[in-house]
Amino acid sequence: MRAVKAAMGDAVFTVMWVFVSSMFGLLTNLIVTALGLQTLVWAPVLANTSLIFTFVFLFNFLGEFLGGATFNPTGTASFYAAGVGGDSLLSMALRFPAQAAGSVGGALAILEVMPVQYKHMLGGPTLQVDLQTGGLAEGILTFLMTFAVLVIILKGPRSALLQAWFLATVTVTLVSAGSTYTGPSMNPAYDSFETTK
Repeated sequence: MRAVKAAMGDAVFTVMWVFVSSMFGLLTNLIVTALGLQTLVWAPVLANTSLIFTFVFLFNFLGEFLGGATFNPTGTASFYAAGVGGDSLLSMALRFPAQAAGSVGGALAILEVMPVQYKHMLGGPTLQVDLQTGGLAEGILTFLMTFAVLVIILKGPRSALLQAWFLATVTVTLVSAGSTYTGPSMNPAYDSFETTK
């Protein structure tokens, strides 16, 4: 029963995360424009990092409220492999499909409510290099992100605020580093976004 409850929490949580995170580009653009900082190179990076920080911090609390729900299958697998948490093979077998279904649900939901003039800002990862280079880049970036998450959560600061800031900084850094290769996703949940368009 606990495994089914965890899977249901993951599905709901993933719908919410994919829905909200799909708007980061739009929200960053709106914030920078509203503040009149379009000409400053660092403004979009700082605005995006701040947005990710805010939502990671909020979603950490929400995930705890939902009984440890997560939206990233890679994170779920890495914490299981590290022996952290109470997952079993059965719960993992239920959580992965729930997260995948949740990501499709979130992608379909954002496509329904996003105003037409902003739909061009939605999109998932897209291959911008040959297949082997893109796969290698995505693999390396996913490894680095997963390793950073494990270090930050297990060995890093105990402050939830600092953990969220470090996670946001690492995310923006790795997404920027991989933008010329795949866009990158580093979260299999985002890959569903391209298939639902």
